[in-house]
Amino acid sequence: MVLTEEGTSKFVQAGPLKLHYHEAGKGPVLIMIHGGGPGAGGWSNYRRNIDFFAEHFRVIAPDLPGFAKSDKPKMEGGMFAFFSKSIRDLMDALDIPRASFIGNSLGGGTTVKLALDSPDRADKLVMMGAGGSLPIFTPVPSEGIKHLISYYMPPGPSIEKLKAFLNVMVYDSSQLTDELIKERFAASTQPEILANPIFSPSRPVLPEPLWQSLNNLRQKTLLIWGRDDRTITLDNAFIMLNQIPDVRLHVFGRCGHWAQWEKAAEFNRLVLDFLTNE
Repeated sequence: MVLTEEGTSKFVQAGPLKLHYHEAGKGPVLIMIHGGGPGAGGWSNYRRNIDFFAEHFRVIAPDLPGFAKSDKPKMEGGMFAFFSKSIRDLMDALDIPRASFIGNSLGGGTTVKLALDSPDRADKLVMMGAGGSLPIFTPVPSEGIKHLISYYMPPGPSIEKLKAFLNVMVYDSSQLTDELIKERFAASTQPEILANPIFSPSRPVLPEPLWQSLNNLRQKTLLIWGRDDRTITLDNAFIMLNQIPDVRLHVFGRCGHWAQWEKAAEFNRLVLDFLTNE
């Protein structure tokens, strides 16, 4: 049976927040955490992966606070600390003591923070273009981050701004359908988000320096990067590769920031092999 966005949609009260998530499959729990781009959400970011992994795992794909159908609170404190706490609250609400994680971009940094702060809650980690590291060669902010910050600048979001952002996210923009663009635009222009966007010029992207603690990460970790990532560039992977004790890195050529989307079939097989083998 082909899974649908509507058929997997659920809500739960997780601590102080009402969070929306998608759930499918049975077995060991796999939590898939999305990135921070305009219109991002659990289904939007992992629509090409959930069906596959639901054949092997109980898949949970939440919308982080401030995104899609989850509550839109004001973010307080460190960015990764804020989001990782919401994931722990979600796990508590769903009676999930421990899970493996897949995290893209913001979701990758959130995964690292959760695994560092609550190592007993995290099993294996898969991170694509993960936040929380440092670029060695490329300037900051990257091209993608510039688009992210400017999206909500006056005169506000537009289809043209969104297309410019999405074109930076992928290597081959011909895969960006009108349907996807309209869906992401609608999700990014909800009144609650326009009133309090997670990323904006008034709220600089200043994530916690997770790279300083990567040597304390004890989980078996798979890093996945697109060679052509223009948002969290490949050189961000090198510090993580150097510091995380039990780590391996896979790089896709002709691939941007959305490895799980652009290289879905290869990504799914690679990650399944990592998650199911000792």
